[in-house]
Amino acid sequence: MRLVKIGIASVDATVGAVRSNVDRCLRVARAMADADVTLAVFPEQVIGGYASEDLVQWRGFVESQRRELDRFATETRASRTAYAIGLTVGVGGDLFNAAALVHGGKVLGFVPKEKLPTYNIFYEARVFSRGAPGLRLDADGVPLGDLLFSFDFGTVALEVCEDVWSPDGPMRRRCYSGAELVANLSASPFRAGVASTRREMLATRASDNQATIAYANLVGGNDGLVFDGGGFVNQNGRPMLEAARFREGWESAVVDLDRTTRCRREASTWRTDLDDYRRQHRDVPVVRAEGPTASREGLAYPAPPPGTTFFLPSAAVATRSPRDELLDDFFEALALGVADYYRKIGFRGIGIALSGGRDSLLSLLVAWRALGVVHSPLEGEALRAKLGGTLSTFYMPSRFSSDATHAAAARIAEELGAAFTVVPIDDAFGRELDATRAMLGEGGPAPTPITQQNVQARLRGTRMWNWANTTGALFLQTGNMSEKAAGYTTVGGDLEGAFSVIANLPKTVVIALLDRLLLRFGFDGIRMTLATTAGPELAASQAGEDELMPFEILDACLYLYAAEKLATDEVAAALPSLFPARDPAMLRACAEKFTRLFTQSIFKWVQAPLAIHVGSLDLDRERALQLPVVQRTEWKG
Repeated sequence: MRLVKIGIASVDATVGAVRSNVDRCLRVARAMADADVTLAVFPEQVIGGYASEDLVQWRGFVESQRRELDRFATETRASRTAYAIGLTVGVGGDLFNAAALVHGGKVLGFVPKEKLPTYNIFYEARVFSRGAPGLRLDADGVPLGDLLFSFDFGTVALEVCEDVWSPDGPMRRRCYSGAELVANLSASPFRAGVASTRREMLATRASDNQATIAYANLVGGNDGLVFDGGGFVNQNGRPMLEAARFREGWESAVVDLDRTTRCRREASTWRTDLDDYRRQHRDVPVVRAEGPTASREGLAYPAPPPGTTFFLPSAAVATRSPRDELLDDFFEALALGVADYYRKIGFRGIGIALSGGRDSLLSLLVAWRALGVVHSPLEGEALRAKLGGTLSTFYMPSRFSSDATHAAAARIAEELGAAFTVVPIDDAFGRELDATRAMLGEGGPAPTPITQQNVQARLRGTRMWNWANTTGALFLQTGNMSEKAAGYTTVGGDLEGAFSVIANLPKTVVIALLDRLLLRFGFDGIRMTLATTAGPELAASQAGEDELMPFEILDACLYLYAAEKLATDEVAAALPSLFPARDPAMLRACAEKFTRLFTQSIFKWVQAPLAIHVGSLDLDRERALQLPVVQRTEWKG
């Protein structure tokens, strides 16, 4: 047997906080060293924080990462654990997103990322140079390039995030060159379904390359990105560890690297491919580490989980459906995003305009959970008392507000322990209408019904900003993705806020998540809100579905048009298969209405605050969906 203990670290790094980030890494590194971890794997860009975007163009920022890496090496000099850790490295005119290998107080080498994503939320090729087969540079006395590392326990390859997502990544040539253990350093943001995708992809790579893969992921929120952490160890297709997500910490697994060797010898196809590789390529060079690694004498052979055997490896019984698991992940991701935005910037409270509707309710529940994360040592009445001083809600009724929404808002605030203040806007509404009439002039047009609705929304937005400016609190914007896409929102009103909580959740998901949270927590305020008619209450008897279209059709149009990039006539042709009981003419009218509203509303949503990324589609011009504000729609058909 050749047993090794692999540690997977999830660290909550802040962009630019190089000293603090390394301090966090050192705390974890010392704990893993005390536990005789053989190889500890930290996330991508954990020293500088991710995504640093154009900040890497500041030379001082890049050089500070190298200094902090040297400090990390110095402070782990007495440890026999080997550490893989991510940072930016500059060599001449190149900047590399690199993985460093540290052992015995020395930086043994840097391996740069080869697959630089420029899709969806990623812009890495804008600032980073690519690693390449055979690359070998000198980074101030440390080799940087296509390298392997040899230790007393075996041969290690390093790679960074996207490198593992491509079947033609560097793993293949490095494994053919002798790598047995591949450490992948990642900063992979949360998005719907990503956990299962990672799990299956890593199992495939480990099996295809007959290797042991150790995958570590960044955790925490930075801007609108939420990194869900966690990690995996997979040996030749066999899962050995799946670390917990949405929390900072580390976990470890013991593997027998002799099993990886045996699997290679038994896999005739792999050996045939290896022969072909050797005839056409030169091996990746190896950096040999001096000195022993952590003691492996006390390691025990990896046994199957309790209650199982080698022949019956899985006795786990799912307690949640895939749907519930995804909804719970959404809730945790949104809460972590708000929590880190709140604490990393340094706000002194959170405020929400609580309307008694679904969107502001869900935003409030996320804020409640976020403050629970921020104040995690507190629980019970101590946490409730803390929330009473940091979580503020404001119900601002006009003549169109209903008793039902007032009661629902008051009830959920009471249940959560949040401060609840009623501040009517009706008098101010009348004064603003008078001022608007004066600006239009005698004999001029009267304020339109839409203007009268927008006045109410803008009054609420202005009041929230005034409160936030005075208190130093975080004013959360509460609009959802569907209504944002259709322009069913007010610039200067409900589109206002410092940070947007659910702007990338479609309305049907908002409702489903509230149903899930009602089941989980049983809050009466959720039940009361779900019993009301969904609408903005800016006019008499207002219902969102009446003014737009049924939410399920709206969200189908959003998906087909914005995510699948279908033209208007294609959306209209696809809808009947999704809604066979609906009138095709009505569905065509919905498709035409949605695509018209979507294009007309781009100018609105480009002004919206930063929003949390939770799926493959964002209405965020600087992230996932970049569209020109000024465009004509003659191409739509």
